[in-house]
Amino acid sequence: MTVHISPLPDSEAPPDPEGGLGALSTDRGNLPLDAVDIKASITGLAAGIELTQGFRNPFDVPLEATYVFPLPDRAAVTALRMEAADRVIEGVLKEREQARHDYDAAIAAGRRAAIAEEDRPDVFTMRVGNILPGERVTIRLTLNQPLPYEDDQATFRFPLVVAPRYIPGTPLDDSPAGDGVASDTDAVPDASRISPPVLLPGFPNPVRLSISVDVDPAGLPLTEIHSALHVVAEESEGERTTIRLRPGERLDRDFLLRLTYTPQETASLTLVPDDHSEEGTFTLTVLPTGRHRPRPRDVVLVLDRSGSMHGWKMIAARRAAARIVDTLRSTDSFAVLAFDNVVERPPNLGPGLLPGTDRNRFRAVEFLAKLEARGGTEMIGPLTNACDLLRDSGSDRVLILITDGQVGNEDQILAHLGPRLHGIRVHTVGIDRAVNAGFLQRLAQTGQGRCELVESENRLDEAMEHIHHRVGAPLVTDLRLVPDGLRLVPDTVTPSRLGALYPGVPLVISGRFQGPPQGSLTVHGVTPEGTAWQQGSTGVVSSDGTVVSLWARAHLRDLEDRYLTSGSADFERRIVDTSLRFGVLCRFTAFVAVDSRVVAEGEAPHHVVQPVELPAGWSAPATPMAAYGAAMPAPAGPLPPAGTGAPPAYAGPPPAAPGSAHMPARARARRPGSAPIPAPRRRDTAHTNELNETRERLADYLRRLTSTPIADQALLAELLAFLEASVQRLESVGTDVSALSALITDLQAVRTPLDAPRLQQLWNRTITTLTDFTTPKPRPKRPFWKRTP
Repeated sequence: MTVHISPLPDSEAPPDPEGGLGALSTDRGNLPLDAVDIKASITGLAAGIELTQGFRNPFDVPLEATYVFPLPDRAAVTALRMEAADRVIEGVLKEREQARHDYDAAIAAGRRAAIAEEDRPDVFTMRVGNILPGERVTIRLTLNQPLPYEDDQATFRFPLVVAPRYIPGTPLDDSPAGDGVASDTDAVPDASRISPPVLLPGFPNPVRLSISVDVDPAGLPLTEIHSALHVVAEESEGERTTIRLRPGERLDRDFLLRLTYTPQETASLTLVPDDHSEEGTFTLTVLPTGRHRPRPRDVVLVLDRSGSMHGWKMIAARRAAARIVDTLRSTDSFAVLAFDNVVERPPNLGPGLLPGTDRNRFRAVEFLAKLEARGGTEMIGPLTNACDLLRDSGSDRVLILITDGQVGNEDQILAHLGPRLHGIRVHTVGIDRAVNAGFLQRLAQTGQGRCELVESENRLDEAMEHIHHRVGAPLVTDLRLVPDGLRLVPDTVTPSRLGALYPGVPLVISGRFQGPPQGSLTVHGVTPEGTAWQQGSTGVVSSDGTVVSLWARAHLRDLEDRYLTSGSADFERRIVDTSLRFGVLCRFTAFVAVDSRVVAEGEAPHHVVQPVELPAGWSAPATPMAAYGAAMPAPAGPLPPAGTGAPPAYAGPPPAAPGSAHMPARARARRPGSAPIPAPRRRDTAHTNELNETRERLADYLRRLTSTPIADQALLAELLAFLEASVQRLESVGTDVSALSALITDLQAVRTPLDAPRLQQLWNRTITTLTDFTTPKPRPKRPFWKRTP
């Protein structure tokens, strides 16, 4: 077995151990989190993990610490334990609102307590309260994680930092949901829960990090282990190998191991019966063989050029996009969109989809080569445009998004795009050392495509080879699961949409069954040639309990995504019941540990929000504006020509200093070493005025339409001209005007003479759309993750 060690380049300016603006300290230290220890045990293609967080109180009063931290997006959190002095308290999984109530009541009564909550599939918040002066409290989380396996390679990824995320939308008036630096908005109602303060460059390393990974191939032919972003040491004993992280590393990038295996069997079915019921859990893995045959495709490439893509990420993104364009054939059609606050296309290429000729591909690559990072990450607009370009195509329709995924409005994007992705396959390419993998995986799964993560330029060529195979037509589509002798529990199969099969990518299906653990499962589908395809396996009974927790985690994530579009109380109850029954944390539940002993009486504990590292490879902002996660106003004035490299000027007042009146009181508590907090940005006045003026003009058109006795084609043509100008401006700043965009497409028919029935149909459709757009909408129901006791 060979372990490849990837040396990291030396930093340009090593941190000064005594330096860093705001590097305050006490005799005992300066920040509450002093250690993070990760112990993972990989067996086959699954990992059991114990994550330990150590909190120490350096103050002379009781302390409450808040830490926003990442976990693998597919990991199942199954236990929490709090240890302090001679006390060990096991956490209990409860409905989230009840857990919050229990935690707050314990803190008010002077008892130690801890609570772990999920805010995103890969972002969690830990609160630990009533830590006594000089005392250390240890929190242990137990996780199970599947290892993604593609092209004979398994990946163990453990994220170590929550990167700043772009927060779009208008700030809300109600109390903040959390203690972060960003204001909650209508697009990201929990922005203050996912925006921890960022340590300033030069601040001494505040956290001792240790990682060890035991690898047991469990009979699989393991040939290589490769550490992608960290220098590690290897110890081998028989079939087992232990990988240890070099001491002194910071929590500023993902820990990533890749394990290479020789090709394995094509299908397997594991059945795990419950101990105390007549049910069980199954996992079916199907690995297809063969290669796809080229078919004409319509491809829209969407490239993120926002400010967080600065540096090596922008270079890698341009190269990745160019590689994809170069793989197009003359039988394909394509378009390229680049976005930040606005959406741009190559100026020397026309609108719509263009043939993949040498000339068109050359011009697209020429445009991509000049792009520089700038602006904010307004993602809904370009993805909506891409869906519109791919509407009603007769070819295979493919949307490719290249981004770091660092946005806070993931739920809004997924809810908006879900209905528009019918028949469109979405592939995502995530480029970052602290990538938002949870969002990119969810988006790719919604679009029945694949997600490829790129953590360095060295990894780019290999990743793009994988993407080249994925962008081609899948091997099998229209998949369905057929049991034989195994009775499946309805609506428990995950993923709920089976998607498609791609070369080298196994399909993993899990779910629940009733009755005896016996029988077989077969996946049926259709090849691109239209012939029937099937592959399956007979069940093998196992007692591996991780199968149950991994299914529960995947099923809960699927239910939460479906809840976004339904929002029903019945659905919410089902999610809570599933989480509590199988003991797996989700966004509706929380682990809470409460000590029965009173240790602090009198004043409320001093509250500190733990700052996090700036991700490796990110440039520190030149001015204190900058939490990268803070929403930026749209560019003031016209943007420079594409490729000039000149960043747009930004309007709006300078950022506020720490302690801004806009910040919640708890968020303004002492944050040694953290960057100054920018004032929350409200949507710029010019944008708001334009949206209001557009609504007023459309209301006037609506009055004219409803008062005209006979459908008038000239009036519809006049409205079309107004919509084309207005919608383009609104989309450029991320406003959701998809209904108007669809109306524009239909109204283009009025440019040629129409018969009376068709004209009347368009007339009625226009009245319905304008009525919906101009009618004030009621304030949406408070999202579940913002509920407070």
